[in-house]
Amino acid sequence: MTMLAPLGRYVRTTRGLRPDQIAARARLRTQRALFARYPAVCGALLRGGTVAGVWPAGFVPFDGRVNVSGATATEIVRGRLTLLGATRVLHPPEQGPEQADWCQRDAPLLWRYHLHYWDWAWALDAGDAGAAEGTPDGATDPGPAQSRFAALYLSWRSAATIGRGVAWSPYVVSLRAWTLCALSERLTRRTPAEATIRQDLGTHRSFLRAHLETDVGGNHLLKNYKALAGLAVVAGDEPDRRRWVDAVCREVERQVLADGGHYERAPAYHCQVLADLGDLAGLVAATGAAVPGELTDAIAAMQRWLTSVLAPDGTVPLLNDGFPVSAAAVQELLVDPACTDPADPAGTVGASPAGPAGPAGTVAAGNTAAPCVLLADSGLAVLRKGPWQVLADVGQPCPDELPAHAHADTLSFLLWYNGVPILVDTGTSTYEPGPTRDAERGTAAHSTVIVDGVDSTEVWGTFRAGRRARPHLVDASDHPDVVELTAGHDGYRHLPGRPVHWRTWRVEESGVRLVDRITGTGWHRIELVLTFAPGADVVVRPARPAGAGTPGARPNTEELLVAAVGAQRLVVRTDGTGHWRVRRSWRATRWGETASAPTTVFTVEGRLPIQLSTELRPAP
Repeated sequence: MTMLAPLGRYVRTTRGLRPDQIAARARLRTQRALFARYPAVCGALLRGGTVAGVWPAGFVPFDGRVNVSGATATEIVRGRLTLLGATRVLHPPEQGPEQADWCQRDAPLLWRYHLHYWDWAWALDAGDAGAAEGTPDGATDPGPAQSRFAALYLSWRSAATIGRGVAWSPYVVSLRAWTLCALSERLTRRTPAEATIRQDLGTHRSFLRAHLETDVGGNHLLKNYKALAGLAVVAGDEPDRRRWVDAVCREVERQVLADGGHYERAPAYHCQVLADLGDLAGLVAATGAAVPGELTDAIAAMQRWLTSVLAPDGTVPLLNDGFPVSAAAVQELLVDPACTDPADPAGTVGASPAGPAGPAGTVAAGNTAAPCVLLADSGLAVLRKGPWQVLADVGQPCPDELPAHAHADTLSFLLWYNGVPILVDTGTSTYEPGPTRDAERGTAAHSTVIVDGVDSTEVWGTFRAGRRARPHLVDASDHPDVVELTAGHDGYRHLPGRPVHWRTWRVEESGVRLVDRITGTGWHRIELVLTFAPGADVVVRPARPAGAGTPGARPNTEELLVAAVGAQRLVVRTDGTGHWRVRRSWRATRWGETASAPTTVFTVEGRLPIQLSTELRPAP
């Protein structure tokens, strides 16, 4: 039986895959094995023609307008590189780029991915490379920046075998190809690396054509198509550029839901895809071609969706897999993609006509004050009343064919009081396999209900999910005094008695009430989890129910007293005969970094059906 368990989990994980995905996975693995065994043949097969290197003058993509990587020219010149908040030595400053360590074997895999993206090289174009090498008064001097870029690239090129290793993962190749296309005009002209990069752009183009990630799909495939469109532009191949832009439009029709959300259902990845589509629209416009309506419509819808789900402070909620998105990035994402000239932030130069996203150069409008915003396709709902704001997750964990970024968080929620975060998502601090990754994806890391200690969705491995919760939205309504939402899921259907979790949120001026009902049969252990924000102080204290001391009154129970940073003290009361406990846990603050925070669990055991009613109100 124990030997069959992993097999069953694997079958549950793969049964949502399409046949073409399985065939693509087999093809790509075979190709990679052959390339590893016969590297010389690989290089010969992938050697493309030298590209002209013509990038539209004045077009600066997203990574050139927002420093996403966090790297600086000063540290690059000194042989160090900061990616994902972690600084590592690329080469000793006295030895120069020729001795750079491009393997970084002891670095996390994601850090190595970012190393080979090369998007950090935009820092050399930002203007402080000359200052780092002693240019008087920090004046911008493109000469040192170009020289440094050329030396680094030639060092990398000698270390990275074509078609092998992390550097030649199709996703990594896509990001690097896009960066090299955009930076080649700026940083390689009249340098020793110019001819090499032009040749390598042809190789990247050949490689991506043969390694489209149709096995994964999602944001990976969009990155492949975007890179190929950029490579076609620098190659002067207009028919090929149209081919890949059309491919993006077809994929967008499948990946962008009717409510504007990205179908992987992770807001941080929604932002990433929105940036990609904005880049592509900007590139097409910069070439003088018409931007397809499917692309502009998708961008406008995704901007409205993003505006709807932003926290009161304008931050992106970290549901499912997520990484903090900077305020500068959010602002840039909500601006018309035609405005790509950093010298013209108002968008008056080369701006497109007003479209669905509003007049060119303006922030996309979204309904940020509606009491109830239901994004039914994405499975998110925003509830507002008085000082309270709730973001509830009532959707499916992931697309059937792409479980990589799913968490077991169905019917979880985030909560703000007067704009201060009270309940937050645990977030994602790592993609490295192990207990931290498992814990951050598990149900116990989210403000929802656990039955018998198991996850509502069978998350496992690093990017896999087997049995999945199937949500059911019952009702969302806005009344003068209360906003209400009811939904359920069957993620515990495999347990004895087939438990089903139903949750109702009632948001009033005076507080928030949760009603959790677990239907089914048999004896079960029910845990109500609340994940508080870092800095909150939570204590358990006795509570006297109304009418205490009179005949028929409920017995004394427990309540939580919550002191959150910057907010009034709150009280949390749950009926029933269970008990609260407070445990220290963590919340991800960035890649590789966490902050301590309290998690509370109310536990009750009994026969189903069981109902719990929980109130969160200001302390008297």
